[in-house]
Amino acid sequence: MIKVAIVDDNPAMRIALEKIISGAEGFELTGSFSDLEEAIVLIPLIKPDVVLMDINLGNNGSGIDCIRKIKPDYPEILFMICTVFDDDEKIFEALCAGANGYMLKRTSSMELIRAIKDMCEGGAPMSGLIARKVVSVFQVNDSGGAGWNPLHAKKGKSLPVLSNRENEILQLLSRGLLYKEIAASLYISSETVRKHVYNIYGKLQVGNRVEAINKYFRRS
Repeated sequence: MIKVAIVDDNPAMRIALEKIISGAEGFELTGSFSDLEEAIVLIPLIKPDVVLMDINLGNNGSGIDCIRKIKPDYPEILFMICTVFDDDEKIFEALCAGANGYMLKRTSSMELIRAIKDMCEGGAPMSGLIARKVVSVFQVNDSGGAGWNPLHAKKGKSLPVLSNRENEILQLLSRGLLYKEIAASLYISSETVRKHVYNIYGKLQVGNRVEAINKYFRRS
């Protein structure tokens, strides 16, 4: 069973997410919170596998603040941002805080469940729009053109060389594709994709998709 907690101050959205999780096979709803401080105290106690985290929690603060407080002491808890915000600053602030995935609230219930499963298998699912924004920031302009980069991308530092296949897979991971979607795109098995991903993580000395994308495309 995948244990899921929800943090969202919008009652209608919180109830909708509760119904999605409670009605999904293989999932267990272990907590649902509207208050930031309550979530910070109780999430470490109930230790869910996944937390669906809204960003804007009213006057109480931000879901990103919650991740910053909990993630360092409980790295095994996976945080998926589930929000209406799709602006660049919020996306990268959340990812840098330790979010493992970023989905927009207009995501269908089936896509959300699939994304949670993918995250528990080591992926970092993102809505298509979010993935495109991530890719656009990490693309380095070799001509030296200026552009806003919230992660201050650096060039010139050497990294382990990825094979052509590993590079293809990392590019597709950066677009938010699931393993089975990458497998279909490259005409290989999902298990082969998984082995390549493990090799990529090993070479880059990272533990998940977001870290791999950050490290490789930042050349840091």
